[in-house]
Amino acid sequence: MSSASAGPTNAGLAGRVALVTGAGRNVGAGIAHALAAAGAHVAVNDLHGERAEATAQEIIARGGTAIAIAADVCDAEQVRAACDATIRELGPIDILVNNAGVPDAGVPLQAFRDMPIEDWDRYLRLNLHAVLLCAKAVLDPMCDRGFGRIITITSEAGRLGVPPGLSLYAAGKAGAAGFSRVLAHEVGKFGVTVNCVSLGPMENATMREQVLKAMPTRRYGTPADVGAAVAYLASPGASWVTGQTLAVNGGHFTT
Repeated sequence: MSSASAGPTNAGLAGRVALVTGAGRNVGAGIAHALAAAGAHVAVNDLHGERAEATAQEIIARGGTAIAIAADVCDAEQVRAACDATIRELGPIDILVNNAGVPDAGVPLQAFRDMPIEDWDRYLRLNLHAVLLCAKAVLDPMCDRGFGRIITITSEAGRLGVPPGLSLYAAGKAGAAGFSRVLAHEVGKFGVTVNCVSLGPMENATMREQVLKAMPTRRYGTPADVGAAVAYLASPGASWVTGQTLAVNGGHFTT
């Protein structure tokens, strides 16, 4: 775990505490940087401690506040320990970003008919069960304090059903989006908003060239694009936005 450093105080999230899962690299790191730039104190979670530490140190080097927490968000005890460490080092958790969702081996395209049953749990635990565990861990304190933001990173694969070959990944993401919509109705009266950010093709994706040409923006998404969307949903200006899925996809609707 890294030490914290004083961060910016002139932004909309000044003093808020955010826990970002899977934030050691790529999209998660972009989200952590965006929240820190907006003034939040960020707990950077990753399965691999060295990756979490690297992101936390980058935030600190830029004048932000961050700690690194290694934890497997598919494990209830480790989730609880990560939340306890965040509270102990930074304070009560105001913002939870469920970003962890891609195994270290990536998400290869594979037809459902060819996918062994024993592989199903790997995707569903990370993309759905982990979201439930993390939400459960932070909800009661958020409701008691009358403020909270829960933001889950989902995928256009789960919303649109493309590309083929991502059935289990899409199932987990779609399940997380459905859970979020219902949860938003349950906790809105306590000042807690629950939203999703649904990602289109990202810059590290392997996609057909014609997909890129069909996108109005003619480029893949970046971690900074996602971070900006998450920072908005976490901000005071989004207090009347809940139960929504914001598509951050460069205008990409279908293959």
